Amino acid sequence: MNGRDLVRWVKTVGSVQGLRMVRSAWRRQRADARALPRRGAERARVPGLLVGAEPGPGGGVVRFARSELYIRVAVGGAVFWAWDGAEPLPSYALPGAAPEPDPRAVLEPDKDGGWQVVSERLTLVVSRHGAVELRTPGGVVLRRELPPRWWEPVAGGPARWVQRSEVPADARFFGLGGRASGPRLRDGVYELWNTDPGGRFVPGDDPLSLTMPVQLVVSDAGTHLAFHDNTWAGRVTLREGEEGAGSGHDRPGLCEVRMDGGPLRCWVVAGTPARVLQGWTALTGAPALPPSWALGPQHARWGFGSEREVRRIVAGYRDRGLPLSVLHLDIDHYDGHQVFTVDRGRFPDLPRLAKELREDGVRLVSIVDPAVQAAPGNAVFAAGAAVGGAGAFVRDARGRAVRGEVWPGECVYPDFTDPQVREWWGNLYEERLAQGFSGVWHDMNEPVSFSAFGELTLPRSARHFLEGRGGDHREAHNVYGLAMAKAGYEGLCRLRPDERPFLFSRAGWAGMQRYGGTWSGDVATGWPGLRASLSLVLGLGLCGVPYSGPDVGGFDGSPSPELYLRWFQLGAWLPLFRTHAAMDAGRREPWEFGSEVLEHARAALMERERLHPYFMTLAQLARLTGAPYVRPLWWGAPGDRALRDCEDAFLLGDALLVAPVLKQGADRRAVRLPRGRWYDTATGEAYEGPGQIWVDAPLSRVPVLVRAGSVIPVRGADGGLELEVWAPAAGRTGGGLVVRDAGDGWEQPEVERYTARLVGGQVVVELEGGEVTCPVRVRGV
Repeated sequence: MNGRDLVRWVKTVGSVQGLRMVRSAWRRQRADARALPRRGAERARVPGLLVGAEPGPGGGVVRFARSELYIRVAVGGAVFWAWDGAEPLPSYALPGAAPEPDPRAVLEPDKDGGWQVVSERLTLVVSRHGAVELRTPGGVVLRRELPPRWWEPVAGGPARWVQRSEVPADARFFGLGGRASGPRLRDGVYELWNTDPGGRFVPGDDPLSLTMPVQLVVSDAGTHLAFHDNTWAGRVTLREGEEGAGSGHDRPGLCEVRMDGGPLRCWVVAGTPARVLQGWTALTGAPALPPSWALGPQHARWGFGSEREVRRIVAGYRDRGLPLSVLHLDIDHYDGHQVFTVDRGRFPDLPRLAKELREDGVRLVSIVDPAVQAAPGNAVFAAGAAVGGAGAFVRDARGRAVRGEVWPGECVYPDFTDPQVREWWGNLYEERLAQGFSGVWHDMNEPVSFSAFGELTLPRSARHFLEGRGGDHREAHNVYGLAMAKAGYEGLCRLRPDERPFLFSRAGWAGMQRYGGTWSGDVATGWPGLRASLSLVLGLGLCGVPYSGPDVGGFDGSPSPELYLRWFQLGAWLPLFRTHAAMDAGRREPWEFGSEVLEHARAALMERERLHPYFMTLAQLARLTGAPYVRPLWWGAPGDRALRDCEDAFLLGDALLVAPVLKQGADRRAVRLPRGRWYDTATGEAYEGPGQIWVDAPLSRVPVLVRAGSVIPVRGADGGLELEVWAPAAGRTGGGLVVRDAGDGWEQPEVERYTARLVGGQVVVELEGGEVTCPVRVRGV
């Protein structure tokens, strides 16, 4: 944080707290200087020459002069490899036991003096010097890991390492968590350190709140996901390749992963994009299924201020005929910003307010920050100090609770890497439920400690339990938000066992989907921020986190009516549809931007509500298959290079193609179509893909196209389920999956499979194994 940032923070939180921030920064720097050993002289190491191998279940161990490589092919096709004795567990990414080895995969000598393991979907070849090649069953190289290198402190301590990889020249990189520049990741360095962006971010800002070492690589050779299971701070350097012209040679794409410590281990899943995400979620856990109401429109603002204002907002929606499902209360509803409290002056009877709003179809969701005010009389602070033998809070190298500066003032931080602490914290959510809240959103959980200089986080020397292994913040930082989400999710499950929890979190890590979703954080208000919103949702979906969305309208400023409307129209097609803004950023209610914006926003809201059964189906399919709701255009055709480079449109499920307007003043835009027939849902005009078309994009709507033959569940005029069927092209068939809303409990609904075909010029719709019982509306004939 520079001097101007400090001035801004002082103005925001007051001069007294600003001075405390200076003290907090000084304490952090002093703690790290005292507790973190200097690296001093280091000794570089490479594996050396191959000296032998020992086959084992699903693979085996390949030994080199100075290292050994462990390989295992798991049931389901995922490939694991690790150096120097690292095992799949312990891992925060895996929900439980590691998958069983595939007994059909055998380590055997390779013809070039190395060793190989042949599996159903991948062949892994190890060279004499420690390079690892991942090949398709046809022998095409998907990825080549060069021999790694370690730097080990002579005086002892964690070794840092680098792993360089080559991918095909035409490959494109995606993933690495939430990235504002994307979804395709261009040449550059991407930090692996969850970071509060400080109130705003735009494309190019890096890192953000949710980073993870998960790469999805797409090339003509195939699609694969590579996950370096290491929670330490690190950085990934990417460089796309170039194909040789004429007789020139291809230059492969390059990926370099550098970690400051921790194990060098990696999981790889290969196949079609759908199969890759299915394998990834089988490995790291199925996405949590949001309650039905969480797929509706949501509204938030930092600074509602009082029960009167909350009622005014809800009445504003109802009086104007605008649907609203959820309203979020930010930290201003707390008493002195203290978590698990209520300001009784501004919210004198919060349970009654929540009950009345719920009867009107609106749920309340509460913000929950991890920082606990370290002050006498704070019940949470006192209770945390009594947890276990040493208390619930993160400690420094001397055993004292680490203190930082957050909204309540001087705070301590629960150590969510301790199971006892997670259980204690999860039980605290009983207070939120008693206040009438139906869900929670976790904020400031990178974690954040305000600082006048440098990082807004805890000392890297801070000590954590780490499930009994013990370690410092360098290893625990990136999984702090994930572990907090686990604590909250499991606590809500215990407290309300008959209801699916609703939880989303600003920070997280690989496996975050098990406990809920995420949102963009503090995206900057402006057209670049609008584009970053789409990048984040697409990128997170490809990392296995399907439920996410941005702050509609941007967080930190006042959008123009046009910008607000275009953002609103984009948000209506994303999984988490929520408006939100900072305290001083103005209102985000649709009627605040004029009558024209209000009417167009109403149309977007009504279409979102009409498609609620489709969103529910996508949520259920994400749980079952790992497929994100929002998918890149290349999802079904990764070999189409033109689609791989398209970043300004997306698929919503298999049926819909959404082309948001991301440029000021645009009323027409180009749309790249995948193969097949596509209908413009507004005009009914049909187009044939693959190829590029131009379509109208008036201020009243964004272009949405539908795949011919699609069967889409929608909400009818009477509120019941209907099927909207778009006529298949002559000689082709279509269909769709429908999963009906079974309520907000844990009941497992059935997946209904519908087919659509042309018979004598008429569209015939059939249900596999049954009869169609709901109304059918045919379009596109």
